[in-house]
Amino acid sequence: MSKTYRPWNPDQDWLLPPSPREWLPEGDLVYFMLDVVKTLDLSEITRRYEQEDRGFPPYHPRLMVTLLLYSYCMGAYSSRRIQKLCERDAAYRVIVGNDVPNFRTISDFRKDHLPALQGLFVQVLMLCRQAGLVTVGLVSLDGTKVKANASRHKAMSYEYMQKEEERLRKEIAELLSKAESTDAAEDDLHGREARGDELPAELARRETRLAKIQEARKALEEQALAAAQAETARRQSEDDARRAVGETPRPRKPVDATPEPKAQRNFTDPESKIMKVSNKGFDQCGNAQIVCNEEQIIVAADVTDQANDKRQVQPMVAQAQENLAEAGVEEKIAALDADTGYYSEENVSYAEGQNIDPYIATQRLKHHEKAHCDPGDGPVPEGLTPKERMARKLRTKQGRETYARRKGMIEPIFGQIKQGRGFRQFLLRGLAKMRGEWRLICLTHNLLKLFGAQVQAAA
Repeated sequence: MSKTYRPWNPDQDWLLPPSPREWLPEGDLVYFMLDVVKTLDLSEITRRYEQEDRGFPPYHPRLMVTLLLYSYCMGAYSSRRIQKLCERDAAYRVIVGNDVPNFRTISDFRKDHLPALQGLFVQVLMLCRQAGLVTVGLVSLDGTKVKANASRHKAMSYEYMQKEEERLRKEIAELLSKAESTDAAEDDLHGREARGDELPAELARRETRLAKIQEARKALEEQALAAAQAETARRQSEDDARRAVGETPRPRKPVDATPEPKAQRNFTDPESKIMKVSNKGFDQCGNAQIVCNEEQIIVAADVTDQANDKRQVQPMVAQAQENLAEAGVEEKIAALDADTGYYSEENVSYAEGQNIDPYIATQRLKHHEKAHCDPGDGPVPEGLTPKERMARKLRTKQGRETYARRKGMIEPIFGQIKQGRGFRQFLLRGLAKMRGEWRLICLTHNLLKLFGAQVQAAA
C-alpha cells in the first residue's frame, strides 16, 4: 500500500482570484504600513504630479511611499533589491500587486521626493504621540559614524595635492612637448593637411586629474579662509567684550587662512569626511545624530560632517524641541543626558538656559580636579569649576541613576538600526541626501516601535 500525500500540482491554475489579504497573517507589518500611509499627508509629493499632464500615468504616490517605508523597516535599501523582493516576496506583492515598479523608478522616486519623505518624520512622531509613546521628561543624545558612499582611498590631503599638482603639470608639459615633436615628424612624413589635433589619451587623463585636484585644492582653501574669517570675528567679539569691562585684550597671532597640510577632501563625495570609527581605524563617514526618549522614540535626527560631537548639542536640542512642538507634544524636555563627547561649559550653560537639567559626562578629571561628592550628597561646595560641578552631579545618587538610564534608551537604537536592520552605509552622496536618508531610517524605526506597541497592546 503506497503512502498518501497532500495534493500538489504546481501547474494548477487558480479557480478563483486569491485575495492578497489571505497571503499573510492578519497582524503582519505590511498591513500596518498600508494603514499608516493612508493617514499621512502626501500633498507635497502629489502636488508635483498634479502639475504635469503629459506622459504615462505614474505609480500612485501612496504605493511608492508604502513600498519605501516597508522596505526600510525590513532592512532593504537598494532599489534593485526592492524590485527583486517585489517579484518574489508575498508582503511586497500585497503592496504592488502584479504591477512591479522598475528599480530605476524606485530610485528616482526616492531621489526626487527625498525632502518630502524626510518631512514625514514629524507626522510619524505625531502618530507615536497619539499612541502615548512620546514622553520627554528625559531625553538622550548620541551619535554614530556611518560609512559614506565613498572610499577613503579617493581622498587626498592638501599637502599631497600640491605635490601631485606639480608632478602632473610636469608630465603634461612633457607630453605636450612630445606631441608637438610627433606632429612635426608626421607633417614631414604625411604633409601638413593630415589631421594631428587629437588629444592623446594619456594627456587627457592627466589633464582631467589635474583639474579635479585644482578644484579640490581651491575648495579646501575656501573652507580654510571661511574658518579663519569666523575665528577672526570671534576674537574681535571677545576683545570688544574685554574692552567694555575695562580690560586690555591679550595679544594674539593673526589667524592663518592656509589649510592644514593634513586637511583632506574626497573626490567621490566631497561633503563626507575622514572620521575615526569604532574599530579604531578611519573611514569616509557622516556623523549621524539622534535624540530619543525613554520609549526609544527618536524625536530628532541629523547628519553632520563634523567628527567632534561638541557642536551638536545646541542644534539637536533645538531640532527636538521644534519637532515635538510640531507634533503637538505639550510636555517640555526636562533633562538631557549625553556622553563625554558632548561636554563643554558652553553646552551645559545652553541646556540650563533652556530649563533643561543636563547630565553630560565629563572627561577624566585632572590630578588637581576633584568631584567633591560626599556619601550623603550634601550641599555643593563653593569654588568648584563648572567641570567639577558636573562631575560631582554625576556621582550623586540621582546623577548615577539618571545617567545609567541612557543605556536602555539610546544605545540599543544604534544596534537595532545598524545590526538588526543592516544599515551601515549611506547609499546617497552629499550631506543633504545623507541627512534625508538618515531621517528615513529614523522615522521607520519609530514606525516599528509604534507597530510593536500596538501588537503588545492587542496581546
